[in-house]
Amino acid sequence: MRRPRPRTLLVLAVCLALLGTTVYAGVRWAQAWKGSVTLLANWSGTEREQFEENVIRPFEDEYRIDVVYQGSSALSQVLAADIAAGNPPDVAVLPGPGELLSYAVDGRLHPLDGLFDRRHYDGIWAPEVTVPGSGGHTYWLPVKTGLKSMVWYAGDRPTARSAAGPERWCLGMESGATSGWPGTDWVEDILLQQAGPRVYADWANGRLPWTDPAVRKAWATWGEMAGAGGSRAEEALTAGFGADCAPGRLEHQGSFRAGHWQRAGGDYVHFADIVPDAGPRAGAWEVSGDLAALLNPTPEAEQLIRYLADPGTALPQHTANKAAPDGGRGGTADEIGRILRGGTGGTRCWDASDVMPRATRDAFHQAVLRYLVEPESLDELLTELDDLEDADSVSTGPELPVCGGG
Repeated sequence: MRRPRPRTLLVLAVCLALLGTTVYAGVRWAQAWKGSVTLLANWSGTEREQFEENVIRPFEDEYRIDVVYQGSSALSQVLAADIAAGNPPDVAVLPGPGELLSYAVDGRLHPLDGLFDRRHYDGIWAPEVTVPGSGGHTYWLPVKTGLKSMVWYAGDRPTARSAAGPERWCLGMESGATSGWPGTDWVEDILLQQAGPRVYADWANGRLPWTDPAVRKAWATWGEMAGAGGSRAEEALTAGFGADCAPGRLEHQGSFRAGHWQRAGGDYVHFADIVPDAGPRAGAWEVSGDLAALLNPTPEAEQLIRYLADPGTALPQHTANKAAPDGGRGGTADEIGRILRGGTGGTRCWDASDVMPRATRDAFHQAVLRYLVEPESLDELLTELDDLEDADSVSTGPELPVCGGG
């Protein structure tokens, strides 16, 4: 009998190896993976990569549940379309509670009761919300949180006097589908420092009109600081919110900018030290957060919620979970984390636009862009926002805890 040629033996070996690999992969998939969960969020680029590497992959390895990540910069529009089509994601992560509250009232969200210990979070982060006809339930939990009310600088520590004038400030409004939000942060923070948390919370919950003198003063103060109507303001319309600042400039921006400013040898001061006419109740921190909610209560989706609430899960940036280990990064990072978790005793208030109904929030974004170019239109803009809020109001439904601590 003639022996097989070496080339024939090699081809046979490769075929057998490929067959074995295919069979192994098929058996592994059939025996090891236990299902999947769809997750909708707006993270992209490095932010998405870090979330997938540090959160999703460890979850998949531990529970053998495949996470199908759906990212979109037009998060609100995509979620609304998916819900209207009857095909919502299992879990959605939205920035702030205002839009989630409307979905809870409409019966779109499923309670998270029993999936995690709500006592691990301060009330502003994971509140019990009483929806008419459904009683009180917790409908979301924070995946990551951010600190605002910060003024970043490099060099001499700024004061209200040295910070006067638009030439001192970096200002960028461009952010794709959500352009304008940096300007809303300014108006909100000025109102918070000038009028205090109670007035701020009333405004965020729709109990204080946009035309109220305190609100109007906050807009006018921002206009003076940003140079509304001037060339610097026009430049801000097309400048990206995360663009580098020129030396000597100041930036009113959140904790996500810490790395950039620390590499430049910078630090931050509380906005209350800078804003003109800060009131006796100044010093509260404006905060933000990405909140996970359950739209399709499958076992896989519920397991993901449990995992996100586990104190041992390495969530990105800063966690609001008081049971989680301290960051251990030292310096500014740990300081920011303590403020967000309430470890410093200060008052924290939600980013007001993230508390507002979606239509009001979006109109607020557009209004600050228009105001930068046409500051003389302020009274008209505020009246339009009042009219829209009346039409978009959820004042007959549950209110959100805007401020807490302190």
